[in-house]
Amino acid sequence: MSNFKPEIRVITQETNRDYHNRQGKSAFISVQYKTYKELKKNIKKHLEENLEPTVFVNRSRRGEWGEWFEHWQLDGNKPKIIKQGWM
Repeated sequence: MSNFKPEIRVITQETNRDYHNRQGKSAFISVQYKTYKELKKNIKKHLEENLEPTVFVNRSRRGEWGEWFEHWQLDGNKPKIIKQGWM
């Protein structure tokens, strides 16, 4: 089965500034985690530092083929999945 590490894509003040100074690099950074559980522990921190209202997560799911995506957003003070599905 296709198994890979969970990854979150965010845009921060620093990466946005670097993007505007060095045209050609992406404003987004990707952060990989060893496990989905570890990613979920840090998702609130990423949502708070992200310049956009949502963050993009892609991962594999146990016993499944392919890539699964999730869009997370803060709902009040709690992270919440607002969209998910197969890529």
